[in-house]
Amino acid sequence: MPAHPSTMSRRAPARAAGGTVDVLLAACLWGTTGTVRTSVDAASDTSVAGVRIVLGGAVLLALALLTRHAAGPAPAAAATASGRGGGLRGLLGRRANRLPVAAGAVAVVAYQTAFFHAASRTGVAVGTIVTIGSAPAFAGLVGLAAGRPTVTRRWLAATAGAVAGCALLVGGGDVGADPVGIALALLSGGAYAVYATVVSVLVGRGEDDRAAVGALFGGAAALMLPTVAGGAAAWALSGWGLVVALYLGVVTTAGGYLLFARGLRTTPATTATTLTLAEPAVAAALGVVVLGEALGGVALVGVALVGASLALLVRPRRGRAGEREAAGERTLGGPGVTGRGDG
Repeated sequence: MPAHPSTMSRRAPARAAGGTVDVLLAACLWGTTGTVRTSVDAASDTSVAGVRIVLGGAVLLALALLTRHAAGPAPAAAATASGRGGGLRGLLGRRANRLPVAAGAVAVVAYQTAFFHAASRTGVAVGTIVTIGSAPAFAGLVGLAAGRPTVTRRWLAATAGAVAGCALLVGGGDVGADPVGIALALLSGGAYAVYATVVSVLVGRGEDDRAAVGALFGGAAALMLPTVAGGAAAWALSGWGLVVALYLGVVTTAGGYLLFARGLRTTPATTATTLTLAEPAVAAALGVVVLGEALGGVALVGVALVGASLALLVRPRRGRAGEREAAGERTLGGPGVTGRGDG
């Protein structure tokens, strides 16, 4: 028997809150990557990105192949083959998904590779902050270009505050700003926004989130396989290098992007990319605690501003205003129109 409308209205905020928590947890995991990468100085940036994508892509693709797909109410989900790997087969079997999947796979390669090169040139803190700090603006532009203008007043206020906080983080620390490194970080932020939008589109169509992430990272792994086939990735085969490779590939990539995709079931891509501004705050904190980097008073204000802005996005909507805002996100193309809230 269908759930009573009042029951469904109570469940919707809970699902949305769960989605934002998933995205924030993913961002916290990603915030550790720059610090962990510094522990394998002998490895090249391209090989680190390659190992991370190949390992993470293999895990995500395997999960998509081994997981039984539970069809949702959306047309795409209802038409998906059942059984193990049904979600992945259905996603790749639909012609309309092929171009987004290809674009998303290229975006994964560009995002990961450009990020590690940017961090090497301009520092972990600045590379992370510029990459993630620019992503919400890029996501808004990509969303508008794709006809998905999921922009609300709350998102605008939170994004403006978080980006300002990131700017204070850059200006308030003892860091350098290499122009090429900044450009690479902006490229990484733009590619990340493309990835987030592609996943949002696929999940919004009713595709299984694990299948979507598995397809994109599986394609990216195929593209990056030549970078780890030679001797460049020898650092990952023994000792501490193996621990780092497994952490970057399995925990921060497979685990983080599964959480992110699950969060996109109920969280618009524009909101999700703003929530991931938690990543530079985590990276900055680890820089202070683990790497001994110094943050001045201005940078600390930036961290606080990022935290307050994210809290604004996470805060549950209440009353009629919240219902109108949520309805606006749904009608403007945000994920969650499928009604899928299963974990």
